[in-house]
Amino acid sequence: MKHLLTSLLILFAFNASAQDEDFNPFAKEIVPAQLISEAKSVAPGSTVTLAIQLEHEDGWHAYYKNPGGPGLPLKFDWELPEGFELKKLHWPTPHLYDSSGTQFYVYEGSYAILADISVPDSAKPGTTAELKVTPHWQLCNDKGCLPPNSLDLSVNIPVTNETQIDDIQKSLFNAAQKSIPLTNSPWVIKVFKQGGTFIIDLSSSDSSAPELKDVVFMSSDNQTNGTNPQKFEKTDTGYQISIPAAKTTGNGDEVEKRDHLSGILHSKSGWIKGDTRKGLEFSELAFDKKPLESASFGTLLGIIGGMLLGGLILNLMPCVFPVIGLKIMGFAQQAGEDKKKVMLHGVAFAVGVLTSFWVLAGFLLSLRNKALEGAGDEVGWGYQLQNPYVVLTILLLMFILALNMFGVFEIGTSATGVGGKLQSKQGLQGSFFSGVLATVVATPCSAPFLGAAIGAAFILPNVQFMLAFTAMALGLALPYLVLSVFPHLVEKLPRPGPWMESFKQAMSFLLFATAGYLLWVYVAQTGLDFMLDSIIGLSLIATALWIYGRWNLPHRSKKAKTIAKVLTVAGLLGGILMLIPPDKSKQLQWEKWSAVKVEELNDAGTPVYVDFTATWCATCQVNKKNAYPPEIVELFKEYGVVALKGDKTNPNPEIEKKLQELGRTAIPVNVLYVPGKDEPIITPEILTADYIRELITSNLEKPVKEKN
Repeated sequence: MKHLLTSLLILFAFNASAQDEDFNPFAKEIVPAQLISEAKSVAPGSTVTLAIQLEHEDGWHAYYKNPGGPGLPLKFDWELPEGFELKKLHWPTPHLYDSSGTQFYVYEGSYAILADISVPDSAKPGTTAELKVTPHWQLCNDKGCLPPNSLDLSVNIPVTNETQIDDIQKSLFNAAQKSIPLTNSPWVIKVFKQGGTFIIDLSSSDSSAPELKDVVFMSSDNQTNGTNPQKFEKTDTGYQISIPAAKTTGNGDEVEKRDHLSGILHSKSGWIKGDTRKGLEFSELAFDKKPLESASFGTLLGIIGGMLLGGLILNLMPCVFPVIGLKIMGFAQQAGEDKKKVMLHGVAFAVGVLTSFWVLAGFLLSLRNKALEGAGDEVGWGYQLQNPYVVLTILLLMFILALNMFGVFEIGTSATGVGGKLQSKQGLQGSFFSGVLATVVATPCSAPFLGAAIGAAFILPNVQFMLAFTAMALGLALPYLVLSVFPHLVEKLPRPGPWMESFKQAMSFLLFATAGYLLWVYVAQTGLDFMLDSIIGLSLIATALWIYGRWNLPHRSKKAKTIAKVLTVAGLLGGILMLIPPDKSKQLQWEKWSAVKVEELNDAGTPVYVDFTATWCATCQVNKKNAYPPEIVELFKEYGVVALKGDKTNPNPEIEKKLQELGRTAIPVNVLYVPGKDEPIITPEILTADYIRELITSNLEKPVKEKN
């Protein structure tokens, strides 16, 4: 009666959204399930194998314990007599189901999961043991997914002095055994973790090992998922599969980091000649350390040559060219000085480049070595730009320096260096720190020959690694060394004069362009919604420096200069605070809106909050700042509310149609869809955190936590 009532309730829930009879599996009874014992009776101290048999109609599937993407995994709740214990579940090899580029791991048709149950020594012959299990699954097809379902199954097994196998069930259990992946094969499997990537090496010298084709790894502990692209390739010793490690599961939960990997390798060609099984399983295989091989003299020479050439070409990149212009001005100003001093400035610049390259390369080497041990993050050249704080620091340096070069304010009379006081020094210190700055802004740039050379250098042993990056540093510094060693070339440069002020202002536009590029990177890291804050922050900083440049002058009164300094500091602090990267974990995570998605979520019992917004809508941006502080974000999680964004920045007919249905013509429009209610709740245009809190708590109930 209980199961009949459950089925009727689910059928009723789907009646409104699934008019197509094919989308109603319970009407056709396509999910039969039963619990079957391999033995007629069991003896104390023995082990009995059970089969949880499930069957789905054609076109429908349930998920493996790692779905591979969004979806609920197949799970089991066991209720066993005292002393009985589940020893192991034997999962059949899942099928691969591709949907929009994501590989899902699914079960289709009829299949059985085998369970080994140990019988305690204390079990008394003459009694009957009732073994119960409740499978939980979710059925999906090409049209969508049904709500999660479960079914209580049980089997009664007599306890006797001797275990008796049930001959009637032999064919079922034999077939189930053949669907379980191999655990022994002629293949030697090694697993490495390099940065954020798993590498699985397969090798075999056995003649029974076939040629492999289309191998896919399916993690059984969510370390990877189907959204991560896999690369399968043949190597000199066998085959290799590279898979990025998953940071979250397909359902958004954070993945627990492990020191081993477990899963199933799926091969269309099978693993042993004459055996049709397509799965090869390994469990908790510890990560090996992959040794680095020294490059041969010829290979190393090629890498060094590529790095040297790449460093030279970096001088022509937009990131570095402004620094070159400034240094040329410095050389021009020094053309009439002692030639030894000119040479010393060039050497100081080169030492600055080399020193900063060694520091940065040493840092990368440390990260690289940790990554090779499976303990670090994924690293690469330009790694520093993966950190938004580093990007922000360089962005501010470029932006403030550009304002200085354009004449908005002055930080010193010298233009021979870059980067505040350190770069404004006229002596050797200025040249040294100009070399440091050149390295900082050069490393993110790409240039011909550079990408391949850096990729090759990253797999070299420590000494060769540092040698390769030293060559790159020398390439970047070489033009300045040439000018300093051959001072007659410097003497051919134009003499200092009024042209230098125009040249300095012209160079500022290159720095503005570099700052613009870094702003683009920064917004990509912090989110488009943070772009307005970034622009306002930079505007405050520019205004503050303009005030400093206009009123903090020698002929101004002491009072005016004091006020200018106070306003400058206030503007700089305000601008920097506006630019500090937001904590994404405390922000509302918006998904893309569609009418279909709202309907699907509501049918599944999930409340939905929709924000119809646009980048150009000022009120919308104010709402985002005021209405969704961290406590409201936690409230959304607590009540299971999914936030969707309907972006109207560009014309969108679907959004226009929905707004008309809601009786609105202008945005912002915010709507709460409550499961079970026909009419959505439309909020006022101006939102506050208090209103959103009242909206959620008054109209929704906290979801009951699911049983694991």
